[in-house]
Amino acid sequence: MQAASLRDSKAIRSIVSGTTTSHILLVLQENGVEFGQYGIERLLSIAASTAAGLVYSDYYDMNAGVRAPHPVIEYSIGSIRDDFDFGPVLLLDAAAARSALEELGGADWRHAGLYALRLALSRGSLPFRIPEFLSGRIEKDFRSSGEKQFDYVDPRNREVQIEMEQAATDHLKRLGACLKAPFKTPDLTEGRFDVEASVIIPVKDRARTIRDAVSSALKQEAPFPFNCIVVDNRSVDGTTDILRDYAGSDPRLIHHIPDREGLGIGGCWNEAIDHPRCGRFAVQLDSDDMYADPATLRRVVDLFRSERCAMVVGSYRMTDFSLKEIPPGIIDHKEWTPENGPNNALRVNGFGAPRAFFTPVLRRIRFPNVSYGEDYAVGLAVSREYTIGRIYEPIYLCRRWEGNSDSRLSIEQMNRFNTYKDRLRSIELLARQRKNRGI
Repeated sequence: MQAASLRDSKAIRSIVSGTTTSHILLVLQENGVEFGQYGIERLLSIAASTAAGLVYSDYYDMNAGVRAPHPVIEYSIGSIRDDFDFGPVLLLDAAAARSALEELGGADWRHAGLYALRLALSRGSLPFRIPEFLSGRIEKDFRSSGEKQFDYVDPRNREVQIEMEQAATDHLKRLGACLKAPFKTPDLTEGRFDVEASVIIPVKDRARTIRDAVSSALKQEAPFPFNCIVVDNRSVDGTTDILRDYAGSDPRLIHHIPDREGLGIGGCWNEAIDHPRCGRFAVQLDSDDMYADPATLRRVVDLFRSERCAMVVGSYRMTDFSLKEIPPGIIDHKEWTPENGPNNALRVNGFGAPRAFFTPVLRRIRFPNVSYGEDYAVGLAVSREYTIGRIYEPIYLCRRWEGNSDSRLSIEQMNRFNTYKDRLRSIELLARQRKNRGI
């Protein structure tokens, strides 16, 4: 059977209701899939052996006669993002699919049909990965990982994202992991601080960009005292000399070199917030990036005060190295709502930038000592309990260049990063279930 779109719930219901066999083979890429030797038979055999509701496998990327292995990752309870890579082929248990659709009722999705079905199936049994290359996909999207990662916030996909959020929220409700507003507000008078805000910049080997970042921080104009803490993670490319000179001319710059080795970005953040000169609010600035104007820090702190938040997230503009805007332009995460943002955060890949935190809350949570997903882990933990404020105008410039750590990732790196974020979601989902049960 050929369907116009497997995203449409009507097409999904038609396929499932019209199936007379034990399993349904969904080919997700039209005119671009080749099965390996006994590939379909292997899918069916393992589906029968495991009784899984959904089975998927590793695959090959095929381009101009070249066959490149494309392993996928294991599915977990936290794998609820809608862009999970199953490969070009899914095998569904027909009976399980019918039961899942009955559970979903008459929901009419134009874009989230297959996504909602997959989530419903996972509540019965987690999708089962076969670590064998059972099919091949003709590659059609040759963009780098750094370009693809922003597809979900493209304004052209707004209608899609609304539906995906609705489906994900329904899934969390059924799992007992959905949070309900209102959320707590912190006591912003907690603790004693010499300055109101600290700009935090973890850095390692960024001699080409660190001067711009520090200058952007120290040019902020605010009616309160602030400083900039740069955690220099043992740079060897001249970054240390640049920072040492800068600190000698401006006492607001704190150049901190950790005693401890083996720190990731998260570990550097922990060093900064533990520093005795850290301010009441800790505001992120990556060593590649800059604030959009001298009012950024003031706007962030004003929002903390007016909305009594534990965390504030701004919006940013994508630029090239010379600060010329590049697609997709402004990333504002307007999908966030005060009522449902903490739930939808489990579906998307990040919170946005710049991220700022009320330091006493952050000191209780801490960052995991990693260099990818550390901010996402903290954002999820904060959003479980506290109010988060948002600024939807761009106050931050995110520079994309060849030196970015995520500009062109290999499949293995992407898999490792996606696995880690799914694990963070699993941890958070389980924590929210316990919270809702009063444990």
